[in-house]
Amino acid sequence: MTPAQLDIQLIAAVTAAACALPGVFLVLRRVSLMSDAISHAILPGLVLAFFVTENLASPLLIVAAAATGVLTVVLIEALSRTERVKEDAAIGIVFPILFSVGVILIARFASGVHLDVDAVLLGELAFAPFNRFEVGGVDLGPQALWVMGPILVLNLVFLAVFFKELKLSTFDAGLAAALGFAPGALHYALMTLVSVTAVGAFDAVGSILVVALMIAPPATAYLLTDRLTTMLGLSAGIGVLSAIAGYWTANLFDTSIAGAMATMAGVAFALTFAFAPERGLVAQAQRRRSQRRTFAEKMLTVHLLHHENTPQEERECRVPHLQEHLRWSPDFARLAVDAAVRDGYVLRDADRLSLTEPGRAWAQESMVD
Repeated sequence: MTPAQLDIQLIAAVTAAACALPGVFLVLRRVSLMSDAISHAILPGLVLAFFVTENLASPLLIVAAAATGVLTVVLIEALSRTERVKEDAAIGIVFPILFSVGVILIARFASGVHLDVDAVLLGELAFAPFNRFEVGGVDLGPQALWVMGPILVLNLVFLAVFFKELKLSTFDAGLAAALGFAPGALHYALMTLVSVTAVGAFDAVGSILVVALMIAPPATAYLLTDRLTTMLGLSAGIGVLSAIAGYWTANLFDTSIAGAMATMAGVAFALTFAFAPERGLVAQAQRRRSQRRTFAEKMLTVHLLHHENTPQEERECRVPHLQEHLRWSPDFARLAVDAAVRDGYVLRDADRLSLTEPGRAWAQESMVD
């Protein structure tokens, strides 16, 4: 592994962790579209700051872009509060306008510099290791790492200091307001943090990967746990693994590094969406099948109890009659009977069915419920 390859993976890992941590609260607050809006709408702030400084390395670019991100949030929420447009519609109005303004400014006045549209959308991690941070002629490593490292620390400190307040305002904003936690101020502080994170990652990875790393890992972690602290750790871990796996996938197929990382984040989400232990599609299908089987067993035991010791018992308590009385298919009737026999609720003698004592008790409880 070359030093450049190691630098790329380290930059990607730090960026992924930094993006994933505040992304958890975006997913929990159901404002994940806001990350897309912010990551695109910061573009005019970057362009205008470049026009003022004429220096792509100026810290003013980060300040201006972060301010534009906060302005985006303010405009979206101002439109939403009018109740004439919903939040998703407000996002669809604000961020395309701001992003388009940035694209027009680039195309018209900055076409000859690195602020091209492809770099804005996709970034180029392959070049990140060559933009070095030097102090007094001493090479201290990639500049992107020195940008994203402090942002990651900032995110960790913010989440640690305001964890209780963020947790309460996320799950019960009304209670947070009643307790004096100022959920509105926390919301804008979180959105500022998201803006700063998006701006820091913008140059190296582009806006598409910022959105992917800010939403896909938290959404994946959300499917795996209900504990917020565990979700934060899983989200950062999934983001880091997706970034590293994406790099080697891009290296293998000679394709876009940012695109491959976003793809691997999507693959992680898709696999979790299908196979998560509690919320996955497979688990849900198994749960529905189990519930259907349990309900069928209850119906069978109640049916047998209802006709027990009656003149109709001989006819009603036979397997073939279940298809007629309960309108079950032959296969489903067989599965229900087999399950009830296996669970010890029903005895079967050829086609004749009868209740066991546990089965009779369960049927009586089911009728009371």
